[in-house]
Amino acid sequence: MDICCKDIISNLPEALICHILSFLPIRVAALTSLLSKRWRYLFAFVPNLDFDDSGCRPHELARMIFMNFVDRVLVLQGNSAIDRFSLKCNNDYNYPSRISSWISNVIERGVSDLDLSGTNISDHSMHSSVFVSKSLVRLRIETLYCNVIDVFLPKIKTLHLDSVVFGDGDSCLVKLISGCHVLEELVMIDLNWGAYWKRSVSSKTLERLTVRYENWDRSLDSVSFDTPNLVYFGYSDYLANKYVIVNFDSLVEASIGIQMTRDQCAHASHGDLVVNATELFMGISNVQILNVSADTLQDFRWESLPALLNNCPNLETLVFDGLHDKNTVKCVDADRWLWRSSEDIRSCLSSSPVKVLKILNFGEVRFYSKEMEKRKELVKYFLETMPNLEQMILCYRSRIDEDLKSQLERLAPRGASPKCSVQLILENVIPPTYNLFSLF
Repeated sequence: MDICCKDIISNLPEALICHILSFLPIRVAALTSLLSKRWRYLFAFVPNLDFDDSGCRPHELARMIFMNFVDRVLVLQGNSAIDRFSLKCNNDYNYPSRISSWISNVIERGVSDLDLSGTNISDHSMHSSVFVSKSLVRLRIETLYCNVIDVFLPKIKTLHLDSVVFGDGDSCLVKLISGCHVLEELVMIDLNWGAYWKRSVSSKTLERLTVRYENWDRSLDSVSFDTPNLVYFGYSDYLANKYVIVNFDSLVEASIGIQMTRDQCAHASHGDLVVNATELFMGISNVQILNVSADTLQDFRWESLPALLNNCPNLETLVFDGLHDKNTVKCVDADRWLWRSSEDIRSCLSSSPVKVLKILNFGEVRFYSKEMEKRKELVKYFLETMPNLEQMILCYRSRIDEDLKSQLERLAPRGASPKCSVQLILENVIPPTYNLFSLF
């Protein structure tokens, strides 16, 4: 560190230095204790603590060093206020009571943001005070067994559950949600219900709900969503056998990615599956922005499009998250495709209020392949059929041929809506991140 810069920082008030250190991982902030006697313990008084054992070697000495480090920081902090506490434990610790004491410590000190993850955090180490905290505003739990007994979380606004195993199935989730009196955002990813195969989400305060399941090839017997004030709904799951309640009276935006299980593909008729899906589609009828995944188009095909679009009179923005060959070109004969020959599809598109149509991953094929020609035909069909369309956005992740770009842009003037424009956008590709620091 430059001497002049070091002197400037060292002359700052300790509270401001601690605030600056709070933006660093705790293991990195701890390195500042080597600078001078004044800096020796400053790192321990940051209001945000992030402990992650992913850099520890899998042996007993490394585990003990990690646990002693956590103990030392918490002891140094005493009863000082703490805003955020994040704990990630994936190594095998045989001291659940020790982990439980860390969680209890920050709960007693009024932590508002708690993030617990890792295969080593279980119901034995999860202190019961987590579910009766009067200070928590955000709670994230990942990869652990959860058996909720008493729940009273009066300030919780965000609840994130990832790969959690519920000991009492749906009743455990119902108890947890009902104990969050001002809950605004709920995220549920790959929850494990054991032998229970129904799900109920009921909340009058919930505004954002994300449900995503990727690791289970089994459909739930029944699903209920009673969330009248929900504004955003993200749903990626296998199609349930029945949607008992779907109450989305205030819904503005939805992202739908429903798939069929292998059993449904083998035994259920396509008509029955569309009926089941319609129960869900009816519930999102107020939506203004709708994202339909490639998996949904793949499993339910374009025949299901009228069942979806005809129930959405307020729909203004429609997004197709990818197109695939068997979704878009199910051949009727050598030169005509199902979506061109279906009057139901043409009718629903011609009466659609959609103003913006966006197709993601449009350019993920060779530019002069047969697949690209089919996609160009589909774009042309949309432009010819949708009279209210004002903007079509085609997104791609790689270089697109200028001749193809020109062809696509020239399609718009001949469409059903003369004011529609075609835009080609290069999607942002986020580079990977790397953990450069490890002390243990």
